[in-house]
Amino acid sequence: MIIGLVGLGLIGGSYAKAIKKYTDHTVYGFNRSVGVIRQAQEAGVIDGVLDDGNIGNCDMVIISIYPTDAIEFILSHASRFKKGAVITDACGTKRRICSEVEKASMDNGFYFIGGHPMAGIEKSGFEASFPEMFGDASLILTPYQWTPQEAVDVTADLARELGFGKVKISNPQEHDEMISYTSQLPHVLSCAFIGSELAEKFDGFSAGSFQDMARVAKLNEVMWSELFIENREYLCREIDGMLERLSQLSTQIRLADREKLRESLRKSRETKERIDGK
Repeated sequence: MIIGLVGLGLIGGSYAKAIKKYTDHTVYGFNRSVGVIRQAQEAGVIDGVLDDGNIGNCDMVIISIYPTDAIEFILSHASRFKKGAVITDACGTKRRICSEVEKASMDNGFYFIGGHPMAGIEKSGFEASFPEMFGDASLILTPYQWTPQEAVDVTADLARELGFGKVKISNPQEHDEMISYTSQLPHVLSCAFIGSELAEKFDGFSAGSFQDMARVAKLNEVMWSELFIENREYLCREIDGMLERLSQLSTQIRLADREKLRESLRKSRETKERIDGK
């Protein structure tokens, strides 16, 4: 299979390195930075530069750039994609991109399948990418109802070749609702947590819980602000729910209401134990 990669940052670079390490597929890569393309070539993880001349030869194109840029790329290259090719992405929200490229997909004969690899680290760029990035991670796919099963299977098969531990088939609405809680809300909370004036004085006073809470505040503010705003309906609902639960805990602590506080903490512990048991 010939695979085109658009964007060779943390995720796109990891795709390139994983494909070359674990498969025999041919890889063409594109990045706005010529320096990054040169790095990828020197590392031997792309077989050539992806351009308008060869993108039509690709059986699959994986787009790992910001959501707005990804939409623009797909629409501007729609007529160049190979008929029957699978075009997928790595964006953190799915409703907008799946909605805006569906017509182009149908009109031009390619199959767009929304994708979201649930993997990442607190660094960015090609230098930080590595082939084991996707090991045991989940890949969420959001195909259209009319997408052929064969196209979904090809995408899922490649994911398993690259080490993904699970392929979750979903839809754009379910994806964005769940991601608002499992991914975006933790990033919001981490940013709020590290905003305390005590954060600068943590040395010697912290253990694992501080690191757990603060870890994902080290984020790419350009990308995450776009994701937050695109998914603001679901995300703000989760933030409001969190504020309500925090207010309840704050009241219980302020009033020294041991019975209600213990009950709240017990319910939280039991929920976590129930989740861990799944």
